[in-house]
Amino acid sequence: MKAAALYGTIGSLILTGFTGLPAVPATATGTAPPGSTAAEARGETVAAQRAAVRGIDFDSCPAVEGLPGTVECGTVLVPLDYARPDGRQIRLTVSRHRATGEDRQGALVFNPGGPGGNGMFYPLIAGLPAWRDVAEAYDIVGYAPRGVGRSAPVSCADAAGFDGGPSAAPEHPSAAFKKKQIAQARSYAAGCARRNGSSLRYFTSINNARDLDVLRAALGEKKLNYVGASYGTYFGALYATLFPGHVRRMVFDSVVNPDPHKIWYGNNLDQSAAFDRRFGDWRRWVARHDTVYHLGRRPEQVLAAYEKASRQLEHHPAGGVVGPGQLQGALLKSGYSDSHWARDARALSAYVHGDEGPLLAIASPPDANTAASSENENAVYTAVECNDAAWPRSWEVWDKDNTRLAKHAPFETWSNAWMNLPCAFWQGPRQRVVDVGVGRRSALPPTLLLAAERDAATPYRGALELQKRLPGSALVTERGAGTHGIGGGPNACVNRYLDTYLLTGRLPARRVYCAPRAEPRPS
Repeated sequence: MKAAALYGTIGSLILTGFTGLPAVPATATGTAPPGSTAAEARGETVAAQRAAVRGIDFDSCPAVEGLPGTVECGTVLVPLDYARPDGRQIRLTVSRHRATGEDRQGALVFNPGGPGGNGMFYPLIAGLPAWRDVAEAYDIVGYAPRGVGRSAPVSCADAAGFDGGPSAAPEHPSAAFKKKQIAQARSYAAGCARRNGSSLRYFTSINNARDLDVLRAALGEKKLNYVGASYGTYFGALYATLFPGHVRRMVFDSVVNPDPHKIWYGNNLDQSAAFDRRFGDWRRWVARHDTVYHLGRRPEQVLAAYEKASRQLEHHPAGGVVGPGQLQGALLKSGYSDSHWARDARALSAYVHGDEGPLLAIASPPDANTAASSENENAVYTAVECNDAAWPRSWEVWDKDNTRLAKHAPFETWSNAWMNLPCAFWQGPRQRVVDVGVGRRSALPPTLLLAAERDAATPYRGALELQKRLPGSALVTERGAGTHGIGGGPNACVNRYLDTYLLTGRLPARRVYCAPRAEPRPS
């Protein structure tokens, strides 16, 4: 799922100390946990034990991370291939803000989603009022997962000009356009294989879960405290499945549907349908504020203004770089968070009334300073999702499914399909999808799920599905809302449940509901 929750912010020693480490289930039973071979399970045990001894040498953060002096950085070694723990090692970058209170409860690790999201920024939340009590109790720990940022970065194309514009975004593409996109997807998949070689196969969700356990050990923690948002909920759920006895507290915010039949092709189709619904929410809001934006008093008129702008940009790109694809990509952000609603409405309104400046400000392609990180994020996203599961190899399947969906959900369907199409041509083995979940007698403690009813990036059914698979979990729902990533945001009701769980371990009833946040104010 291409979705990184922003969370209201702005990401030689003697072998001692093993007595406190939880046992890995594989070593106790002689069988591997789900999704692992016996060799991989043994390798994870070895890697975690070594990390516990090495620890992490935290120091000042490199300037490239852009983090303040209150945050410290380090690295942790993990095996590229857990079946070969003595083979090639890769370094994951880690950031930390130390707990500010006296009653420290441990380290709280965060993943912002993606795949491809970089969590190095996460310690910055320690300075936000909504996180004050949590930051007193916990070291706030962020990290860049394998392949991301400076953590053994993956690349599939030249960064220069990556995701450049202008580009088209037809909602009902022609046969010629489809043929062009197929060629590009095939070329991109080949570029991933060529640039990364045999190492590419090891960038998977299950290895992200194993890395998380090594990070836990390196932090000196017997049990993991974890907040995962969006895609972070999926490999967090894998972690809970593989290492239930290693969990202390675990929060799943904006939940990916873990049903094996949905990973990942089905989830992306569901996501496209949900983004169309959310685009409708935005149009209705814009129409209610026609006195501000002058795009029409009915949602249909707002849609007509968007379509007119798209046609005009196809022939005359704004600034020579913003075409229909960049317009659609910019407005897609309103599907992730209603904090973008006013900004996007203002940009569209200005453009249709003759001022392209605000649109250029929000929709221009990445510049030279950000193109490398954009390419890296896209490469990791593609590698993980393509490696994780079997995708349809037949173009006819993609064409049929997306043509049918685009008839009633045209806004994002085909742009989402093009983004994922390299998986149809992916080289190398695919990971067998793990059936996420634990039994009622599992060692997994109670966990907390957070979800918004109209979330587009991770539709609400995913939260219901994961709750069924994690007995004892509680689900907090923000009714009638659609922002992606709701913990630590403006909803005091959601934050109260989140704080209570992280600080005391207490959960609410199995399902509780919070009123939606206030709608954004027009500007």
